[in-house]
Amino acid sequence: MQYKRILLKLSGEALMGEKQYGIDAKRLDEYAEEIKKVVDKGIEVAIVIGGGNIFRGLAGAATGMDRVQGDHMGMLATVINGLALQSALEMKKVQTRLQSAIKINEVAEPFIRRRAMRHLEKGRVVIFGGGTGNPYFTTDSAAVLRAIEIEADVILKGTRVDGIYTSDPEKDKNATKFDTISFKDVLQKGLKVMDTTAFTLSQENELPIVVFDMNKKGNLLKIVDGEAVGTTVNM
Repeated sequence: MQYKRILLKLSGEALMGEKQYGIDAKRLDEYAEEIKKVVDKGIEVAIVIGGGNIFRGLAGAATGMDRVQGDHMGMLATVINGLALQSALEMKKVQTRLQSAIKINEVAEPFIRRRAMRHLEKGRVVIFGGGTGNPYFTTDSAAVLRAIEIEADVILKGTRVDGIYTSDPEKDKNATKFDTISFKDVLQKGLKVMDTTAFTLSQENELPIVVFDMNKKGNLLKIVDGEAVGTTVNM
């Protein structure tokens, strides 16, 4: 295996599947199956999931809502998604723990770094909910922060496109894909991989990022097997 411990970043919107909002049970089951295949290979898996399928703080702020209040609602949305993914994984007999950056002890453990790492060592999937626990920080930032804290080998960012392109491939037919690209080139070319805070934190800690299509079956397993899938961002 190319990686021993991975941090998988999923967007909340990915859970919508064909729906306009909420959680698509079919998509959730597909993701759980893909994750199980990796766990069965002995890979330690941590997951950060967004909440945009339920509520996004920035969207609330755009309509006049207090930004801090909106971000707290978004954090709770990530916990809801975390609970859903936890349930889907446990239905497939995958041992799972949900840890939250905000205190919600009735449904999730508090985030404790050493406990999280111990869960991973025991083969449990650890889902990190509640973002960083602070407003104004995205779940991309939470993903990078948690990956650094648990000493993950890589961040695997599952999206609906198969990598990083020179421009939006859904809008520009002439967009070309990068197989590998440096952090420096991403910044110079103004490419959107993660928000600036998250990307800079990853760069400073020399933590590679792989952007790939999570909706294509087998991609996650191929990456941990060492196959060239998506786009790799490194030093």
